[in-house]
Amino acid sequence: MVRNLVTKLEETFLSLLLVAMTLLVFAEVIMRFGFNSGIHWAQEMTLLLAAWFVLYGASYGIKVGAHIGVDVFVKLLPRNAHRFFTLVAIALCLVYSGLLLYGSWIYLSKMKMIGIELEDMPIPKWTAMSILVIGFAMLIVRFLQLGWKVLTNQAEGFGMTDEAEESMEIAKELKAMEEQEKLEKDRKDSDKEDRS
Repeated sequence: MVRNLVTKLEETFLSLLLVAMTLLVFAEVIMRFGFNSGIHWAQEMTLLLAAWFVLYGASYGIKVGAHIGVDVFVKLLPRNAHRFFTLVAIALCLVYSGLLLYGSWIYLSKMKMIGIELEDMPIPKWTAMSILVIGFAMLIVRFLQLGWKVLTNQAEGFGMTDEAEESMEIAKELKAMEEQEKLEKDRKDSDKEDRS
């Protein structure tokens, strides 16, 4: 129940970020080309919204297994080796995310200490860019959750999207539709011949 609520909240937040970014860009284009004016803070806000969307969305992508990966070699390995290399990959992702989290913390601390504001809006830069710390912290949490699932045999790997497999499924569906259309056309032609 709580897990579903958290997932819905995450999806809603990501949707709101995407909608806000799209509407802001649309309004800016209308203002610029329709009325020869513009919103002076629109570009900076769009970049911030995009950063929030990407950094927050990266952790959500780990949660739902939406990231694209190349795992052809790993899938060929025996189960224990597959599990081992998955755990190694998760450990490397944790190290990478940890380094970026540490660097983000230092960067935002300096921005707060200096007191720099955004160029076009009177908002402290560290506040607007706090997604750096939030996003990498969430990535660490997601990788830890995934690591636990792999250790407890609840998951076999990252659960990445397999584009090749999806493409083959789409090709099979298209072929089946073409065959169905051909059968229907042949049936209509034979019905016409029977009538004449």
